[in-house]
This record gives sequence, structure tokens and C-alpha cells, in this order.
Amino acid sequence: MGAHPKRKISKMRRDSRRGHHALEFPQFITCPSCRQLTLPHQACHRCGVYRGRQVVEMNNERASQ
Repeated sequence: MGAHPKRKISKMRRDSRRGHHALEFPQFITCPSCRQLTLPHQACHRCGVYRGRQVVEMNNERASQ
């Protein structure tokens, strides 16, 4: 015979255990060079600048949009 619970887990106990499972909305910062919203600690996907330096070479037609 396998494991068998002695008592029913209440809704409060079940839901409080799952309290850390909520999804978090990502935090955005504004790129200082192009004013586009971007994720922190990552190069801007529009202009390729990270911490004031050009780290990703971007095409001119995409950067001008």
C-alpha cells in the first residue's frame, strides 16, 4: 500500500504554499541614447548601446526606426 494522507489539505494551507509561484512582470529601464524601453543589464535591442558604449553593431535602417 502506498502513501495515504491522514487528513485533507485545507485550501488555505495549499494556497499559502503556492504563494511564491506567481509570475513577475519584468522591470524595464529607458535607454539613455534612444529612449527605448529595454531590460536592465542588457544591451539595447534597438541601438546596441550598453553602459554608454556601442557593443552591438546595428544596421542603419533598423536603428533609425
